[in-house]
Amino acid sequence: MELILRQDVEGLGFKDDIVTVKNGYGRNFLIPQGNAILATISARKVLAENLKQRAFKEKKIVGDANKIAEAIKALEIKIAAKVGTGDKLFGSVNNINVAEALDKAGQTIDKKFINVIGGSVKRLGKYNATVRLHRDVSIDLDFEVVPQA
Repeated sequence: MELILRQDVEGLGFKDDIVTVKNGYGRNFLIPQGNAILATISARKVLAENLKQRAFKEKKIVGDANKIAEAIKALEIKIAAKVGTGDKLFGSVNNINVAEALDKAGQTIDKKFINVIGGSVKRLGKYNATVRLHRDVSIDLDFEVVPQA
């Protein structure tokens, strides 16, 4: 079954991509949730026209995303967390904490676009996260988990 995605779907594709999925997944999940529509001939024509009109706007958006990426790369992110014995944390540090730290540094990024490598962090040290600013622009963000003063 061929579908046109109406929004980004994790692990499947980005908005306006034409994807092939199994019938049950498309019919029972993607279409009822509003994440996709059937890729009929008329829907493909409408999509082609929309993509043509959106092409020059996309250049500006990618340029802005690259500027934000350069600003984020220049930041040094330190996240303070409560520490137990040794270097083990009480709780964990995840994408929500990284988003809050970026917000304090002046760059507002939605938590769903941040992926901490390895899931959640449970020890002090330096770690890495991937920040997706646009479908074509994603950066690696280094951050450090430090003990809370």
